[in-house]
Amino acid sequence: MGEYLINLDTEIFLWFNSRNNLFWDIAMKMATGKLIWIGMYLSLVYAMYKAYGWKTTLVMAVMSGLAVTAADQMTASVLRPIFERLRPANLNNPISHLVHIVDGYRSGGFSFPSCHAANTFALATLTSLLFRRWRFTVAIVFWAIVNCYSRIYLGVHYPGDLLAGTVIGCLCGGIFYVVGRLIISYWFGCTVPGATDRKRVASFNGKKFYYRPVDVVIFIEAMTMIYILVCAASIFV
Repeated sequence: MGEYLINLDTEIFLWFNSRNNLFWDIAMKMATGKLIWIGMYLSLVYAMYKAYGWKTTLVMAVMSGLAVTAADQMTASVLRPIFERLRPANLNNPISHLVHIVDGYRSGGFSFPSCHAANTFALATLTSLLFRRWRFTVAIVFWAIVNCYSRIYLGVHYPGDLLAGTVIGCLCGGIFYVVGRLIISYWFGCTVPGATDRKRVASFNGKKFYYRPVDVVIFIEAMTMIYILVCAASIFV
């Protein structure tokens, strides 16, 4: 059964990894980076502050950092040395000659579970529980999925690596959200999530637009993705 699942995981990986072209080479390489998403991370802090005040923001920003760190260390320092599953693109892997890679990028030695999946889903889970807005949840989960897919595209993770990382990330995000809620409930002056996340109004050319602070995060995320696609298109052309 175990060998069957591993072979199936490999076949699924090779099918997705083989769907490539120069445009997506550029786009996926950009999307998998950390610095490209700094604007979205900063907008998350802004949305927390505008919706819940500085005390709740401090607690949940710290919890977000701890959730990502815990997910990262669980995958990279604890589980990878145990399973020792070679990355698809690792030159010591028998399938490496079948793997599409971009600009010689092969990443590290072991791949199971995925740190990218664990980290992104830890942040997505915690912030989704914090803001509790369906459109934000859809947007942040889509962002996490794009990050995960980029790892398959670049040839450094199997789907199984990403699935395991996702489970770890969701657990870490949920646990640290609960810890954050407990701290908030006992810290005088903290705003309970959901209590003051009211709509704001902005004017543009005499027209009024209503939004919530978390909508800024969605906007920044969308603009970043559009930027990635435009950059890829300009280089591709």
